[in-house]
Amino acid sequence: MSKAPLPPPRKIVDPRLRRVIVRTGTPRRVLGDLYHALLNAHWSVLLAIFVVYYLVANTLFALAYLAGGDDLANAHPGSFEDAFFFSVQTLATIGYGAFAPKTRYANVLVAIEALVGVLGFAIAAGLFFAKFSRPTARVVFSRVAVITPRDGVPSLMLRMANERANQVVEAQVQVSLIRSERTAEGEQVRRFYDLELVRTRTPIFLLSWTVVHPITVTSPLYGTTAESLAEGDYEVVVSVAGVDETFSQTIRARYSYLPEEIVWGARFVDIMSTMPDGRRRIDYARFHDVVAETTPWETVGRI
Repeated sequence: MSKAPLPPPRKIVDPRLRRVIVRTGTPRRVLGDLYHALLNAHWSVLLAIFVVYYLVANTLFALAYLAGGDDLANAHPGSFEDAFFFSVQTLATIGYGAFAPKTRYANVLVAIEALVGVLGFAIAAGLFFAKFSRPTARVVFSRVAVITPRDGVPSLMLRMANERANQVVEAQVQVSLIRSERTAEGEQVRRFYDLELVRTRTPIFLLSWTVVHPITVTSPLYGTTAESLAEGDYEVVVSVAGVDETFSQTIRARYSYLPEEIVWGARFVDIMSTMPDGRRRIDYARFHDVVAETTPWETVGRI
């Protein structure tokens, strides 16, 4: 019985931040790298973790108070509800005064829980502040790249824009081609080739930016066809970095294109226009749209 063919490899750079690399054979250091894991976790996951921590901690301390017997003043003996809410007041240092410890055992538990509460909320405050204050890029990339003539030269082009209203200064972009090759010894390797661009930096990244790579004789894409590109294990990776003027910190964004996301013989729709008052307008609704190239090009689908 023949085996089903393996699915094609997924992107190295996934725009939806899905897990695309599975690492095996490495030691698991969950606690040793916990801060990094929490800092990179989604906000909903992080909030859920702290809600669970809050409920579990109060439940455990409430059970500990009940295990000591009648240790809480003004609380119903054996009442889990009273013990739980007393634990909430202690952990959060609220102290309404309705409940109070009345034995040495209860006072020791209060001291331990107060310490746990101070440490827990200090860690949570630092983690939430670090995550909230970390600058992030809001760069939108075109869903497809195109190969079409630019100034008479076949060129690979992609488009990106800053979604925020602020400016990214000293922005730099780099585009690389990743493809699988076999060495003279028969070893299968993935090699990276930097693609030469018409412009690699801009003093102000405020509007849209069309990144252009001329496919000349020195280009790694020279001689490829639409068919050979689709059959090969190729991926075009683009990385942009700049300084956010609001945070005065460096921000980065990445995207990649597989062969099926590269359209031959097409160009991007113009999304820039000037309003009556002189302001420039970007139409993001058509940001990803392409149209067929009308300029005669005898090498469409072939370079």
